[in-house]
Amino acid sequence: MMRLMGDPARTDATSRQDGEAAGRAPWGSISREDIVAAATGIVTAGGHEEMSIRSLAASLGVAPMSLYRHIRDKDDLLGEVADRLLAGAWRPAAAEDDWQAWIIEAASRLRDFLVSQPAALHVYLGHPVVSPAAIDRMNAMMSVLHRAGLSEEEARSAYGALHTYTIGFAALEASRAGSAPGREDTGSEDAGRLSRQLAAYTTTGQFIQGLRYLLQGISSHAGTIRQGGT
Repeated sequence: MMRLMGDPARTDATSRQDGEAAGRAPWGSISREDIVAAATGIVTAGGHEEMSIRSLAASLGVAPMSLYRHIRDKDDLLGEVADRLLAGAWRPAAAEDDWQAWIIEAASRLRDFLVSQPAALHVYLGHPVVSPAAIDRMNAMMSVLHRAGLSEEEARSAYGALHTYTIGFAALEASRAGSAPGREDTGSEDAGRLSRQLAAYTTTGQFIQGLRYLLQGISSHAGTIRQGGT
């Protein structure tokens, strides 16, 4: 049977052939897993800012619209990449019965992760993260805080304080990563000394000390709860 020039079936077949001839993968051959894996490689190499849907599609050999069949936008993609990377990075090695050591390690691991992965920091600063790995981490921290003697409400409040402190510290640390510590703008010796002192506020030692201050307050409150029998 002869096909007319405007036959849709012929047009679709011709389009697929033209795409394949141009070096693109066949339509429907790309999956969300392929997209996330490719984006993860770019993110871990430090190229998340330059990555676009168009450039990612080109690296996969597909048209940009092929990616939109599986992802909403770049932020959606970065969120999943960050979650997959976090899943392998957040869990402490410390025993959970030593709750303060466990919390310190959990917070330190998140801080290190966010500073070393700018794409993940971008995700965490953009909106509350409720991805699978983030929820697993939150539930584990809540469980440890419960065992320390906190009620459900107080554990949530303590978790919020620890979580926001960690993210805020990581954001400040990352923003100052490219600046020289103690740089003097005025030439004043006193200003230079103060600048060096303030620069020390984003060191690992200061982060741990800040956590200990928080944990001291949490521990005192947990002791009050136990004494009150609640």
